[in-house]
Amino acid sequence: MLPSIAELRTGFQSGQVTPRDLIETCLTRIDRWEESVRAWVSLDREGARSAADEAGRRFQRGEPQGPLAGIPLGIKDIIDLRGICTRAGSPLRDSHRATDDAPIVTRLRQAGAIILGKTVTTEFACFDPPVTSNPWNLSRSPGGSSSGSAAAVALGMCVAAIGTQTGGSIVRPASFCGIAGLKPTHGRVDITGVVPVSERLDHVGPMGRSVADLAEIFAVIARPAAAPTPSRSWRGATIRGYFGALASRETRTAWESAIEKLAARGVTLEEIALPAAMDQVAEMHLRIMAGDMAKLHRASFTENPKAYGPRVSELIERGLNLSASDYEEALLHQSRFQAEIDAWFPSESMLLLPSTVTTAPDRSSTGNPLLNAPWSYTGLPSVTLPIGLADEGLPCGLQLVGARNHDLPLLAAAQEAEGVLQFSERPPMAADEST
Repeated sequence: MLPSIAELRTGFQSGQVTPRDLIETCLTRIDRWEESVRAWVSLDREGARSAADEAGRRFQRGEPQGPLAGIPLGIKDIIDLRGICTRAGSPLRDSHRATDDAPIVTRLRQAGAIILGKTVTTEFACFDPPVTSNPWNLSRSPGGSSSGSAAAVALGMCVAAIGTQTGGSIVRPASFCGIAGLKPTHGRVDITGVVPVSERLDHVGPMGRSVADLAEIFAVIARPAAAPTPSRSWRGATIRGYFGALASRETRTAWESAIEKLAARGVTLEEIALPAAMDQVAEMHLRIMAGDMAKLHRASFTENPKAYGPRVSELIERGLNLSASDYEEALLHQSRFQAEIDAWFPSESMLLLPSTVTTAPDRSSTGNPLLNAPWSYTGLPSVTLPIGLADEGLPCGLQLVGARNHDLPLLAAAQEAEGVLQFSERPPMAADEST
């Protein structure tokens, strides 16, 4: 298991480890497991080595550096890297070469991060299964659409990675692969330079081995916002009737065990009811996503429909057949429900929910986003952390949801929960790794 970003920074400063050592460790793991897992689209080995050597020299000279200096990251392949093809999982974009870094990449580079390469995404960040396998069981899905990012972090191929979420594409693969992931408040991270699905629903966020690492990266990539500072006193809220009913036996059992442990450590828990309009969220979310994908792909899909996978094709066709009035109804519902959820949300509470409906399914599916999509739809921040293994040895996650722009209090609460629950398992294929 790789040390945390904070531990690595201390090691770099003391000379106990160098950025080049870390890059070589990551590349060795990629060489060992990539053929089986297929987490990466492209790698910049020599660029990463060169950047690591320069960071190492600066550490030796005691020069000031950014908070992510020497830290290797993976970037989901719907995010632009200057001079690199942004394929978005589609052959239709094989000739697309980004002329500039996306703003989030610029921020990461300015903080000293080393961009190791591009990680696999599902086609156009939608529902068709990726080439990537789950490192906990190669016959299972890593989830989508941030598939490669989750698998690469789980195996220590990079310290952390950047994913995106329109429905559940950060939280779900992070949970399936036994790592942590943050979907920030909508708009807190710039989505310019990211291949869109729906700008009303799209989010960009970090995936890492720990909540502390998520917080380190969020501090770099987030836009300023009028937001509360973290507090050591927070309340947990559960919604058993809706989310508990959707969860499978394995994920529900892991969730209930986690909240019992938190309660035993003094976290106040209350059970609350959701606004009635939640019943329409899944349908309205899909309408907006389908309608926006149809607008983006109408010309290309009409000209070359066979170039699209079956599930993204189904989504686009749904959008093409969507009436203007039905689409407008969905936008109105989203606007009204966001206002309702903001007024309803207990501001000092964090919702404690299962991260996923099931553990990782077989590779014909990326999993069900029903437990994640409401927070993409409302734009509230959510974070997942691993909490245990189900009967088949597959990870389960705990999802925490905070009030709008309460990203920092949410991360603080999640870090406290992580300390109580103390998940330290690694994928079986990496069990013999000593670091």
